Amino acid sequence: MVSGIVAGRLALVTGAGSGLGRATCQVLSREGATVIAADKNYDAAVDTIKTHTPLASGFNDGDHSAVELDVSDSSAVNDLLKTTLRQYKAPPTIIVNSAGITRDNWLLKLSEEDFNSVLNVNLKGTFLVMQTFAKALTEKGTRGSIINFSSIVAKHGNMGQTNYAASKAGVIAMTQSAAKELGKFNIRVNAILPGLIETPMIKSVPDEVLQDFLKKIPLGRLGTPAEVAELVAFLSSDKSSFITGAAIDISGGF
Repeated sequence: MVSGIVAGRLALVTGAGSGLGRATCQVLSREGATVIAADKNYDAAVDTIKTHTPLASGFNDGDHSAVELDVSDSSAVNDLLKTTLRQYKAPPTIIVNSAGITRDNWLLKLSEEDFNSVLNVNLKGTFLVMQTFAKALTEKGTRGSIINFSSIVAKHGNMGQTNYAASKAGVIAMTQSAAKELGKFNIRVNAILPGLIETPMIKSVPDEVLQDFLKKIPLGRLGTPAEVAELVAFLSSDKSSFITGAAIDISGGF
């Protein structure tokens, strides 16, 4: 018998090919969910499912699936919903928006193209996935939990990340607004704000900059993707049944 705090539920995770998205797939699978791993890099999503997702007791390889998805493309998002309904006969009741990109540069040098690309994935992409799959849940009369990845940068800003900070601040406001609208359908919407986490994205940070950041973290270390994923699992489950519209820091006290 499958056990876990989200046992028997279907979960869609975007940005599932690496980092926080991959860890989220691992933890949700461990807690009994069937996982749809979506990523623009299809091979990475397949790798998440085949190699890195521990199947819960009673599961088999056919339950989980990997899909290619550009979250900034509304047609692709709509096609994914149709595919999901064909394959699983129901929309996912857990929707995790962890797809995100950076295009860092100083404000005075940041190109319009790099500004737009970050907003298109991080903010517009979150909107498209949330809107499309929340609509499917309301049409089915099914409760659900949506978790949107923001960032601690949304609250404090960061040099070289005006585009990223703007996109992630937008995710918080959008989450809070969506929670107010979707609560009557028993759909909860929350945002999480990771700080410095050991992901591929952190590898681009110069060591001297990283050491300076570490001095500002009371716990004195980087977080792990698994620690973030545990919070996602909690927000996906009935253990957080009265939490919606929240923006929760997971930053070691940064």
